[in-house]
Amino acid sequence: QVQLVESGGGLVQTGGSLRLSCVASGLTFIKYAMGWFRQAPGKEREFVAVITWSGGRINLADSVKGRFTISRDNAKDTVYLQMNSLRPEDTAVYYCAASNNYYSDYAHEYEYWGQGTQVTVSS
Repeated sequence: QVQLVESGGGLVQTGGSLRLSCVASGLTFIKYAMGWFRQAPGKEREFVAVITWSGGRINLADSVKGRFTISRDNAKDTVYLQMNSLRPEDTAVYYCAASNNYYSDYAHEYEYWGQGTQVTVSS
């Protein structure tokens, strides 16, 4: 069975950094685009970042461009989200997801989801 396990969340001050990791198992990792989404209390789920099968293309939400980066290590079946210059509005549960599409920034096109990891940015 497919399993995605996120880690790296926590509490950080404004301007700080965190690196989230997501380890995948039960799938052929190189055949999946990997994405990060987030959801704050009372808010809709929001696209954050995606990286394609080969890692050759990435896309980031406008709200995080210049601050976040996404990368993957196919040898370790792991995708990362490096978050810098964090702001209170980045506070959310961050979810890792896998899509059998080459590229997707739509949540409904992702087949598998992790349990999420909490990121809290204090003001």
